[in-house]
Amino acid sequence: MTSNPPPIRVDLAQGRRRRLTRRTRGLAAIGLALLLVLGLGMLSGWKLVFADLPPTPDKAALWSLNRPPGVTFLDKDGAMLAVRGPRHGQVVVLGDMPAYLPRAFLAAEDRRFYAHHGVDLEGVGRAAWADVNARHVVQGGSTITQQVVRNIFLSSDQTWKRKLQEAALAWRIEGTLSKDEILELYLNRIYFGDGAYGVEAAAQTYFGKSARTLTLSEAALLAALPKAPSRLDPANDLDAALARSRIILGQMRQDGWITDAQRQAAIAAPPKLAPEKAAEGDFGYVLDLAASRARDLAHDGAPDLIVRLTVDPKLQAVAAQAVREGVAQGARQGATQAALVALSPDGAIRALVGGKDHRASAFNRATQAMRQPGSAFKPFVYAAALEAGVQPGDVRNDAPVNFHGWSPGNYGGHYSGSVTVADALARSINTVAVKLTHQVGADKVAALAQRFGLSMIPAKPNLSIGLGAYEVDLLDLVSGYQVFQQDGRHPEPYLIETIINAHGDVLYKRPDVPPQQVYDQAHNRLMVKMMQGVIAHGTGRKADIGRPAAGKTGTSQTWRDAWFVGFTPDWIAGVWVGDDRSRPMAKVAGGELPAEIWRRFMLAAHADTPVHDFPPVLETTAPQAPIAPLADHMDETDEPDAPSTGPEQPGPSTPPPKPPPANSRESFYSGLADDFGQAAGEPGPRP
Repeated sequence: MTSNPPPIRVDLAQGRRRRLTRRTRGLAAIGLALLLVLGLGMLSGWKLVFADLPPTPDKAALWSLNRPPGVTFLDKDGAMLAVRGPRHGQVVVLGDMPAYLPRAFLAAEDRRFYAHHGVDLEGVGRAAWADVNARHVVQGGSTITQQVVRNIFLSSDQTWKRKLQEAALAWRIEGTLSKDEILELYLNRIYFGDGAYGVEAAAQTYFGKSARTLTLSEAALLAALPKAPSRLDPANDLDAALARSRIILGQMRQDGWITDAQRQAAIAAPPKLAPEKAAEGDFGYVLDLAASRARDLAHDGAPDLIVRLTVDPKLQAVAAQAVREGVAQGARQGATQAALVALSPDGAIRALVGGKDHRASAFNRATQAMRQPGSAFKPFVYAAALEAGVQPGDVRNDAPVNFHGWSPGNYGGHYSGSVTVADALARSINTVAVKLTHQVGADKVAALAQRFGLSMIPAKPNLSIGLGAYEVDLLDLVSGYQVFQQDGRHPEPYLIETIINAHGDVLYKRPDVPPQQVYDQAHNRLMVKMMQGVIAHGTGRKADIGRPAAGKTGTSQTWRDAWFVGFTPDWIAGVWVGDDRSRPMAKVAGGELPAEIWRRFMLAAHADTPVHDFPPVLETTAPQAPIAPLADHMDETDEPDAPSTGPEQPGPSTPPPKPPPANSRESFYSGLADDFGQAAGEPGPRP
């Protein structure tokens, strides 16, 4: 008997379907929720890791972005003087390097550089396996591209976030630059220790040569350094650096980049390190001044600059030594500091010393100290007088004078009676300088001084300007004297020739502007002739260097400052001696210690220079007064009195002086008289 199947319960089947649908929906909901949570987690993780990922700049910006600022200073011939901050050498492209130089870095850091796209998965796996086996980190998997990213954008923190960001940015960089461009960027920005960034700076630092001329042995040694710049610094542990360089040479041989003979030759002839660069020493004051001016001239065009200066290292050393010896010599007389500036005929600063020791005091007494020049200002008074029609042979009465209670006198209280204008300058007679200032007008003297470059002189001074009562700095005073040296032209003093960045872009080049004619040539040559008398037989006789030279001494009120500024056709230099606290010295006059320091320097500066004479005095149609005989008394120093203003008051008459004995001064005045077209010794009219 056949049994029939039970009837299908439709209601039960529908219930099962409903339960299955609910279960499926629940699982789907749970799955969707998990996916949502996972997605949100990944999004949060992505934001956490990459939200602060820096943008990728253009190619040009990659060379300077986040670069530690530094300034490299070169001397007048292009040799390196010093570096302030990190050293960044000029960019060297691959085509200018020996082929083995970039290959040494590939062997050391990233053999598969040209095979990966920024991240070398094979290298990462190999490094991870080595780390697991060693149970600590023994290898890094970073490619050269990742190192570029790390150096430019990121810190060196060993975190997963930094590693992921490094990989992402490396991928971006590989899409922006070619492989060769990335390798060039790496080689010119990687840190090599001792403050050197890039192969050029490293080659100069360690070997004293350009990266373009490195040997294979030297290239391998440099390639060894980026792994551990401090530990492998050749100056500290040359053996460790050489050991790693031999490993690199072996890898280069294994990859077929060099022959075995080349490897053996490189190992047999290890590189010799360049002598360690001396500290800034004598160049401290120069570099301070150059650094401040370079930033302004470059208009912040790059954080790293290469600045070529006008300084002559040999003359700078001579100048610094002369200053130190001079201060030591004058210490007992209260001369505790000194400064010296020397210019070439075009205004280039060849030597500048702002004090006896830059390490003890960085205050630059050549450019920052404002001091009374005393009688060193008088040439500008006489130049203004000649411009107003006064002649060197004109006679003035050296006698007491009074200007509204101000009675400037001569050192020692001596007066010489009738003297020529030329003689008054050579002997630095105060009364004549003040009378000429009154005759010409103090404002006219100030205007001439400003024209000569002394911009700090006020436009409306009082009569004390004639005795140098208004403060100047040494560099400007020397520059003002250069007008006399340059036949009435004024070259602007300058210290910087060119400024370039590490990529070789010229940020500044000194314009070739001819000096401006600020003083009449005929008058200027008369002034030079008179200023030669200062050294030939006047207050500056200790500055005699045995060749044509002109200059002027200066001693400020109460012996606080002593000056000598002088020049030949080839060089001009000025010296200041004094005390930082403006304490009076024990009668240190401009014709003594400053003149002696000047002489030491100028003898060295002219060591290999043929003797040249100044241009001859030009004929003039102006009436010439005869030259009066010289007075008996010679004033060796001078100092200005308290400043005042007012009309000149005539002083008492003085008997005519006796004729001078025959001496070397007469030969000078005979020559001067010949230049003026007169007979020496003829009495002239009183003013």
